[in-house]
Amino acid sequence: MRTLRPYLPVLVLGVLLALAPLFVTSNVVLNFLVFTLTVALAAQGWNLLGGFGGQFSFGHAAFFGTGAYASAIWQMQLGFDAWTGFVAGTLAGALAGLVIGFLSFRAGLRGSYFALVTLAFAEVFRVLANSSEVTGGAAGLLLPLKIGAENLQFADRATFLGFVVALVIVVLLLVQWIRGSRFGAQLVALRENEEAARALGVDVLVVKLKAICLSGAITAAAGVLYLQYFLFIDSGIAYGTWISVEVLLAAIVGGLGTVLGPVVGALALHGVGELAKSLAGGLPGIDLAVYGAVLVVAVAFLPGGLVGIVRRRDRPRPVRDAAPVEGEA
Repeated sequence: MRTLRPYLPVLVLGVLLALAPLFVTSNVVLNFLVFTLTVALAAQGWNLLGGFGGQFSFGHAAFFGTGAYASAIWQMQLGFDAWTGFVAGTLAGALAGLVIGFLSFRAGLRGSYFALVTLAFAEVFRVLANSSEVTGGAAGLLLPLKIGAENLQFADRATFLGFVVALVIVVLLLVQWIRGSRFGAQLVALRENEEAARALGVDVLVVKLKAICLSGAITAAAGVLYLQYFLFIDSGIAYGTWISVEVLLAAIVGGLGTVLGPVVGALALHGVGELAKSLAGGLPGIDLAVYGAVLVVAVAFLPGGLVGIVRRRDRPRPVRDAAPVEGEA
């Protein structure tokens, strides 16, 4: 039972999310949950590299877009099915992570230099996708509508939400397992002090490459989900700065280096953003202003994110020294 205790919060969240399609009938709410959980999945990929490993990235759109485009090309131009396309897109994200990571980490880039390099890669990928016939150029790629589970296209949004929830929970369980593993301890050691970790015998390059490959694969899987839900992708969506910013904000607001942080952060950000838009009467850009305000508050007053608040409340308070009894020394 003790070994299962760390997984209980993930399982509880999974049950709550799995029950949502049974009680929610509004297509607006279902769309909100599908999109938000897709962003949360991508944010979990960012969190594995940035939150646990301390390797901040400004260009995770490179993995998101690579997964989406690889799956679309796999289905439309190579003629394979959507399920193998999902696997192909995920592996393409891992491969992109391996290439970007090897070129960056082998050169000794870290900190702000690594963050800027990832941003540069995402922009290069966007330019290439916008000018290539394989990716449809500026027009993008439109998947044909073929309703059926074999095509990862479902007749109702609730079914697709169930698939997204299942995938999110699997990834959360994986990250929870990594957190308690030797690999997770090595990631935290790199985040805290890379030189000390190297002195203790940690193979820094190998650990970083494992982290960025896993991060790329998870983020690419989110890109495939986006493609299968909206059935369209172009360079601006796939490699746009919007997804890089969204995943970073969700992880920071929810709690860096926590398992549930990216999901909590994504739900909170998008929930507050939608509430602000409804109260402001659809004022353009109001959600972005709210995101900025939430980020400032989180950085200034919630260094552990929203999940950190719960942790601090659950932490036992130190017992103060009792007043000496009269007559005692």
